[in-house]
Amino acid sequence: MLYVDNNGITDARLNLALEEHVLRNRIENDDLLLFYINAPAIIIGRNQNTIEEINADVVNERGIRVVRRISGGGAVYHDLGNLNFSFMTRDVSARFNRYDLFNRPVVEVLRDLGVPAEIGGRNDILADGRKISGNAQFATAGRMFSHGTLLLDSNLDDVTSALRPKPGKVESKGVKSIRSRVANICEFLREPITVIELRDRILERIFGTCDRARVPSLILEEADWGAAHELLEHRYGNWSWNFGEDPPCNVQRVQRFPAGEIDARLDVHGGRITGARFFGDYMGRAEVSDFEALLRGQRYDRESLSAVLGRADVREYFGDIAATDVLALLSP
Repeated sequence: MLYVDNNGITDARLNLALEEHVLRNRIENDDLLLFYINAPAIIIGRNQNTIEEINADVVNERGIRVVRRISGGGAVYHDLGNLNFSFMTRDVSARFNRYDLFNRPVVEVLRDLGVPAEIGGRNDILADGRKISGNAQFATAGRMFSHGTLLLDSNLDDVTSALRPKPGKVESKGVKSIRSRVANICEFLREPITVIELRDRILERIFGTCDRARVPSLILEEADWGAAHELLEHRYGNWSWNFGEDPPCNVQRVQRFPAGEIDARLDVHGGRITGARFFGDYMGRAEVSDFEALLRGQRYDRESLSAVLGRADVREYFGDIAATDVLALLSP
């Protein structure tokens, strides 16, 4: 096995791009191990509906990045208190869906540290029945990776708040996350350690040393970083990938205002509003169908909705209801 150094990058988009590039282009005879630590980010599973997994208000207020990955599974939260690992191999047939094979050294290290870690569920690592690690896998062209999180000392308030969808009815064909009780590994430690120290413990378990000069490594060339940045630009940093890949969904939001109730129904496909209908006992002068037409074709995000509301006289359609209230009602 060879270690892959990501140069301390904390941009989730670039780390996921690097992971994909290395998997597709640099794995040869040796298995590879990549670690990365991300600034606050929600990582969405390949087949999930982003708007159904996140609370966009919390995400925007706290500056949390949202990025879709190429592996399946549920949404997970990353921050600087979370260590991410990725094992890459060509041995797919005997190892796909065998999370225990990849996670064994991780679990052993955690147990050495006094954490009652065990493989649990279909792809988690648990401690006292609480989730401390979520894992997923991806295979392509005779190679695969198995990657996971290690919640060492993450902001659990962000975990629960940002991964709690905004109240309202969303019916989707996407794969929904299974909400589990989560815990930080630091709760179980005899003595505190840093994320880097946890990484080094795992390196030492696998390679017999954490001395970077002695750990066998895959050297990344300038061309590798260039390819990773290109992937960031065209995939991981692209709205169409992170939101536009959402499967079709139907959004219903209902709220009563002093001027009347609005029952909003939106059809969303590919991250854009394909249909809009408004019901309720509000009293406006203009035909609400004109407002519905303004919404169709727009991206389903707060910025685009705000732009539409800025061009429309909302009170003409809904009576004495402020545009900011309608924006709050409709936003994902």
